Amino acid sequence: MIDALKSMNTRPLLLLLLLPGFAVSQTSDLRLPITLAADSTDYDGKSSMMMFQGLRLSQGTTNIEADEGRASKIDFEDSVWHFTGNVVIDVDAGHIESESAVLTFTDTQLRLAILEGSPATFELNRPGSEETTYAQAGKLKYNLDTGIVEFSDDAIITEGGNQISSSFLMYNIIEQRINAQSSPDGSEKVKITVIPEAVTAPEAAEDDVP
Repeated sequence: MIDALKSMNTRPLLLLLLLPGFAVSQTSDLRLPITLAADSTDYDGKSSMMMFQGLRLSQGTTNIEADEGRASKIDFEDSVWHFTGNVVIDVDAGHIESESAVLTFTDTQLRLAILEGSPATFELNRPGSEETTYAQAGKLKYNLDTGIVEFSDDAIITEGGNQISSSFLMYNIIEQRINAQSSPDGSEKVKITVIPEAVTAPEAAEDDVP
């Protein structure tokens, strides 16, 4: 990634990041049973809304937790869930935290996740590497059908101390590519920060020691 970043400028760009595993692990879990647990459950007859406190959802290796969850029905065939307060989503290689989330389920499959926070954070541990990739933005939109994650509102991705930021970042998980764009009015440019690798000074030879 470092070499790729060095070759880019602040124009709208397409850069390659090696972030495998997230979409694959999610997709393999989508047809597994969904388990729901909560500290308490209430039903609001006026709004026909189920409300859960201390909600925990799990499907395979995917786990979702939140202080509060709301939904019109819990069969997951065709429902929209609203989560608020300390929302945490874990998958095989990823960890997401946000203040709120809206998840859309169709045919017992999670199709769309929209998350907001100050900021919402997205963390990935790459298989075969000790490095962790970090992303954050005011809003994340993840379409599981297309494998595309959109980061907006002060979006930043950091890997190995190197950073790319812009008003909008779109990451295609399947193609492992990111498109970064400046703000529509041009006031916020795409910004890339590259930290040079540390250079270790050569050790003095014994003959050079006074």
